[in-house]
Amino acid sequence: MKLTVVLALCAGVSACGPRGKGATASNFDPIANNPENAGRTDKSSIWDVFGPNKTEQTVKVNKYLWAASLDVLNFLPVQSVDPFTGVIITGYGTPPGGGRAYRAVVHISDPALDARSLNVSLQSQGGHAVAPATARAIEDAILTRARQLRVRDKKL
Repeated sequence: MKLTVVLALCAGVSACGPRGKGATASNFDPIANNPENAGRTDKSSIWDVFGPNKTEQTVKVNKYLWAASLDVLNFLPVQSVDPFTGVIITGYGTPPGGGRAYRAVVHISDPALDARSLNVSLQSQGGHAVAPATARAIEDAILTRARQLRVRDKKL
């Protein structure tokens, strides 16, 4: 009876190993032998847990657009900034000489000093949308200030 149990355990363990002619435990790599992974060379280990996450996406942000956004919208209280993704979120504030309170979300999506890199969303207090011309005017002010900062640094 003991011999039968031992043989059954050995057969079960050997069924978990590599199969095929010439396959040994030392040269069998299921990830490398998978045709879907052809050409991939990334290996993983326990130490990969402590390194940076490869799925995280970081965007390089144009420093002039970033500084100009904070400068132009300085009347709004900053709630959250994330320089790695290029997002600035402000609270409600009233512009100088204005009577309406606004909040803004600025997204800088590219390292280029370009209008396509900048997206400004405005919202008035109460959740009402702001006219597209107003948001465009804020974007133009930010782009103008960013160009001024770049000229001041003499990096044309």
